[in-house]
Amino acid sequence: MPSRRFADGEVVMGRWPGSVLYYEVQVTSYDDVSHLYTVKYKDGTELALKESDIRSQSSFKPRKSQSSSSSPSRRSSSRSRSRSPGRPAKGRRRSSSQSREHKDDKKKTIQETNLALLVFVCFFSFNQKPSENNTSRYNGEPESTEKNDMSCITSEQKLKPDMQLERVLEQYTLRSRKEEKKKEEIYSEKKIFETKTIEKVPSKTKDLEFGGRIGTFTLIFFLPATVFYLLLMCKQDDPSLMNFPPPLPALESLWEARVFGVFLLWFFLQALFYLLPVGKVVEGLPLSNGRKLQYRINGFYAFILTAAAVGTLLYFQFELHYLYDHFMQFAVSAAIFSMGLSIYLYIRSLKAPEEEIAPGGNSGYLIYDFFAGHELNPRIGSFDLKYFCELRPGLMGWVVINLAMLLAEMKIHNQSMPSLSMVLVNSFQLLYVVDALWNEEAVLTTMDITHDGFGFMLAFGDLVWVPFVYSLQAFYLVGHPTAISWPVAAAITILNCVGYYIFRSANSQKNNFRRNPSDPKLAYLKFIPTATGKGLLVTGWWGFVRHPNYLGDIIMALAWSLPCGFNHILPYFYVIYFICLLVHREARDEHHCKQKYGLAWERYCQRVPYRIFPYIY
Repeated sequence: MPSRRFADGEVVMGRWPGSVLYYEVQVTSYDDVSHLYTVKYKDGTELALKESDIRSQSSFKPRKSQSSSSSPSRRSSSRSRSRSPGRPAKGRRRSSSQSREHKDDKKKTIQETNLALLVFVCFFSFNQKPSENNTSRYNGEPESTEKNDMSCITSEQKLKPDMQLERVLEQYTLRSRKEEKKKEEIYSEKKIFETKTIEKVPSKTKDLEFGGRIGTFTLIFFLPATVFYLLLMCKQDDPSLMNFPPPLPALESLWEARVFGVFLLWFFLQALFYLLPVGKVVEGLPLSNGRKLQYRINGFYAFILTAAAVGTLLYFQFELHYLYDHFMQFAVSAAIFSMGLSIYLYIRSLKAPEEEIAPGGNSGYLIYDFFAGHELNPRIGSFDLKYFCELRPGLMGWVVINLAMLLAEMKIHNQSMPSLSMVLVNSFQLLYVVDALWNEEAVLTTMDITHDGFGFMLAFGDLVWVPFVYSLQAFYLVGHPTAISWPVAAAITILNCVGYYIFRSANSQKNNFRRNPSDPKLAYLKFIPTATGKGLLVTGWWGFVRHPNYLGDIIMALAWSLPCGFNHILPYFYVIYFICLLVHREARDEHHCKQKYGLAWERYCQRVPYRIFPYIY
C-alpha cells in the first residue's frame, strides 16, 4: 500500500482538472481505498485529486523575471535559454546559402512564436476559474466595457479546456526540452478530467442520515406500522387521538391471495405501459462518470391508457369500491411487494460497478445501505426501476384509489352525487398527479433521481406511502362525511390554486434554467455563478425563498385537508408529515449545496435568507 505524502490541513498546489494550471489548495482528507486526496480551493470548491496532481509549494519557486502572482500564461511564455537550432557557433563561417536558410528559420521561428503566444492567450481565457464576485445574466451581453467578445461564454464553458487549442499548444510550445521532459513526467495521465464529471471511486458515506444505523433499522418497521395505524384509525367511528390504540384485526384477515394478484396485475400493467415505444426519449443529468442515461417520457400517455382501462371496467359494471372494502389488504400486499423488491435491489447492488453506487447509500453498513439504496440507477436492460416506480404505479394508483373512495361514499350513503368535500379532494389531487405526469421530464433533475439510491426508502415510499397515505383524506371522508358550503369551497379552491401556481412556476423556472441557462426567455433571471459551472438563481421565486416549490407543496397539502373539517386532526396528518418531510429534505439540500457550491452558496444564503416560509423560516 503506497504511503501517504500530504497530511490533512497541509497547504499545497493542486492542478485544476482538465488544465495545466495549479492553484493553492488545502488538503482536507485522504481515501485509503482510492488513494485520492480531497482538497479545497480558495473559492470553496472541493475536488478529489490524485497525488500526481498535487505538488508542494516549495516546487513553485518564484523567478526573478516574474512575481509569484504572475499568470500561468505569462509563466509559460518565458523564452528558453537554450541555443536556437539556427544560431551558429562562434568563429564558424557561414556561406550565403546558409545565411538565407538561417533567415528563413528565424522567420519561421518568429511566426511560430506569435502563434504560440496567441494560443496561450486563448487557452488561458478558456481555462481561468469563473469569478464569483459579480451577479450576471445569461443574456450574452458583456457585464462591463472591459470584457472582450468572449464574455458571452457561460461559466460552464469557461471551465472546460478546449482540446484543439491544447493540441496546438503541444505542437507550438515555447518551453525548453528540459521543461517539456519534466512536464511529461508530471502529466503522464492519458485521461482528462472535467470539473463536473470527475470520475473517481465513490468514497464511503460519512454523514449518515435518518438517525444512522439504529434510525434506519427502526424506520423499516416504523413506516409500515404508521401506514396501518392511520388506516385503522380512519375505519373507527371516532378517529380521535384519545381513542388509541385502534382495535387490531385478525392477522388472517390482512392477507388474501386474490388481492395480491390484483396488485401484481396493476404493477405489471404499468410496466407494460412504460415499455410502449411512444413519447420522446431524453437524457438525464450527467452522472459522476460523465455518462447520461436515457429515459422515455410517456407517463401522460400511460395515464390516458390507465383512465381508458378503468373506464372500461366501470362500463362493464366492475365494482371499483372493491378497493375500499379490501383497502387494508391492498396496503399489506404493497408493503410485502416493496420489501421483496428492496431485498432484490440490495442483492443486485452488491455486484454493481463502483461508478454506479449512490453517494448517499455507500456507508458499508448493510441496514443503512439497504434503507437508503446502494445502487443509484438500477436497470434491467433499458428498464429503469427507480424512475418507473417514482411516477407510475404509486402515483396513478393514488388517483384510482381516490376514485374508488368517491364511488364507495356514494354507495354507502346512498347518494346520487358525491359530496362537495369529496369532489374537492379528488379534483385537487388529480390536478397534482396530472401535472407531475405532464411535466415528467422535470423529475430527472430531482434529488431522488440524481442523488438518492433506490432502496427500501424509495421503494416503500413510491409503492405504499404515496398511494395509501396521500389518499388519506378521501378514505377519511367515506366513513366521516363532512358538509361544506359553496363559499368555503371557493375559498379552499383559491388557496389550492395559489399553492399550485407557486409550485409549478418555481419548478418550471428551476428546470428550464438547468436545462438551458442561455434561453432568451430566461434573460430576466439573475444568478450567482459557481465553480461547477452552474448558477444559483437570485431572482424570481428562487430569490423569494430558497425552496419555493416546498412552500407551494405545503399550501396545497393544507387545501387538500380543509374539506375534511376540523372535527379530528387525523386528516391533517398529511400536512404535518409534509412539513416535517420538506424541512428534512431542505436540510439535506442545504448540506449538499454547501459542499457542492462552497462560497457561492454562502453568498446565495445571504442574498436569500428565508428557506421555505418567507419572514419565518
